[in-house]
Amino acid sequence: MKTPSKPQNKLLFWLPRIITIIFILFISMFSLDVFGMNQGFWAALFALFMHLLPTIILTLILIFFWKKSIWLGSMWIAFGIWYLAIMIPNMIRQFEFYYLSWLVMFSGVAFVIAVLFFIDNFKRR
Repeated sequence: MKTPSKPQNKLLFWLPRIITIIFILFISMFSLDVFGMNQGFWAALFALFMHLLPTIILTLILIFFWKKSIWLGSMWIAFGIWYLAIMIPNMIRQFEFYYLSWLVMFSGVAFVIAVLFFIDNFKRR
């Protein structure tokens, strides 16, 4: 696949990637809560690493598949389904309304990013 040359194709190429970078940074902000816990340095470092694992995985996938929109779209679909699979049992056990906002904030955004990657893939064919 070649780099898009038309302005709308450039927008379709860059928009999902920029949103992905912003979303990965947003997810990584949640890892900062480990510093509010009263624990030692090594325990806080380990907790920070564990909280940053999704960020690390998503970043590596983005870098590795940068020009392969179909794979990045599939990754975001998988991420959205994975988050739904984790959250729905929690919602069944004990429903809280803020769980719905979490579903929209994580799975919903993941599905929107996936659609943008799929549109980019089909427009560049």
